[in-house]
Amino acid sequence: MNTFDDFNLSKQLENAISDLGFTSPTPIQEKAFPVILSGKDVVGIAQTGTGKTFAYMLPILHEYKFSKQLNPRVLILVPTRELVLQLVEMIEGFAKYITIRVLGVYGGTNINTQKKGVAQGVDILVATPGRLYDLAVSRAVRLNDIKKLVIDEVDVMLDLGFRPQLTNIFELLKERRQNIMFSATMTEEIDALIDDYFITPVKLSIALSGTPLDNIEQRCYPVTNFYTKINLLKHLLKEKNEFSKVLVFVSNKKNADRLFEAMEEEFGEETAIIHSNKSQNYRIKSVEQFDKGKTRILVATDVIARGLDLEKISHVINFDTPAFPENYMHRIGRTGRAEEHGKSILFYTEQEEKAKEAIEELMSYKIPVIDFPEEVKISRETIPEERPDERGSYGKNIKRVVRGDAFHEKKDKNKKTNQGGSYLRKMKKYKKPKTRGDKIKNRKKR
Repeated sequence: MNTFDDFNLSKQLENAISDLGFTSPTPIQEKAFPVILSGKDVVGIAQTGTGKTFAYMLPILHEYKFSKQLNPRVLILVPTRELVLQLVEMIEGFAKYITIRVLGVYGGTNINTQKKGVAQGVDILVATPGRLYDLAVSRAVRLNDIKKLVIDEVDVMLDLGFRPQLTNIFELLKERRQNIMFSATMTEEIDALIDDYFITPVKLSIALSGTPLDNIEQRCYPVTNFYTKINLLKHLLKEKNEFSKVLVFVSNKKNADRLFEAMEEEFGEETAIIHSNKSQNYRIKSVEQFDKGKTRILVATDVIARGLDLEKISHVINFDTPAFPENYMHRIGRTGRAEEHGKSILFYTEQEEKAKEAIEELMSYKIPVIDFPEEVKISRETIPEERPDERGSYGKNIKRVVRGDAFHEKKDKNKKTNQGGSYLRKMKKYKKPKTRGDKIKNRKKR
């Protein structure tokens, strides 16, 4: 199967695909189309950038029939607000010539506005789990008519702690529905979710997380510390023609802010940043400006950037070596999309070398090492987490103070113990009488 003509799609879908410039299906699209059409539950393991969104949307839209009902018939759950917005836009592109109502709901915005949107009627609802559950509990949205449930980027969803919300949502849905799940990795927690709620699912695997993408050129630099990494990054990014659209991954929000501040000093408005502490509007604006080429450098954390469909990225730079090898695959999958040539660069310190080796073991591939440029200054400045005695935030090297006896004698007034007051002191002179004779004896003593 080499073209979409073999799918026997409607004229409306064919025209939309043509407008989007798609000519032939990707392997995951080719595998998923007949299985999803069969109505069976599906679990897809697919690398980011393999076209999995279209893999589940194409058969869903192929089956779609117009209806005036208000309640949604298709529910798509994704982990982040950015993915909701992006997915709604993509579905509207796929369904350009079909009369269909698509709505996205997510946290961080006015829930009453979203309640009004749902009340007007929706066919396909795209949502983050938390906001969907809020809407369902308030009865603003009814899930009785959901025929197809899609959970995309489920591994990220579970990483973000959405398991309780997912469980609650499953309980609100009718049992007779088709479950479709896509993930880049398979974990025990995902297996448990499948066992609890899926019925003999068909499993599809394309481009597993440990498989390096052939169209991505990889290399790495040994670097001494955080600020030397910044010096190296600045040095590389001076080549604007070569590094035309660069996504820089950082392991946590604190380091992302540190890096962004340093890069903004050097490159000004060419730099943008996204992570979960930034406001929704700020994040949307950062992604839009980067996607449209208004900014050249985007600093991002792993979770926020997962699943974002950003085109024409010339380089992915792993500023920090990810602790989990699978995250490296997710990162480099941002470049080299749609079979284009991409480039990935990894910075690693001595402390990160084991993490790099774990990545290489997962891929069964040794990342070529590039000599550190002589013209780049090696900084002596370090961040607190790199200092041996200041790694409290990492739970390591904390000096434990063992205290001995008190180093001064207690004052006399502090040696006193609580005797319970004059009444209790007086009562201690007497034993508890056990017999009538004891009582008489005690009376004679007074």
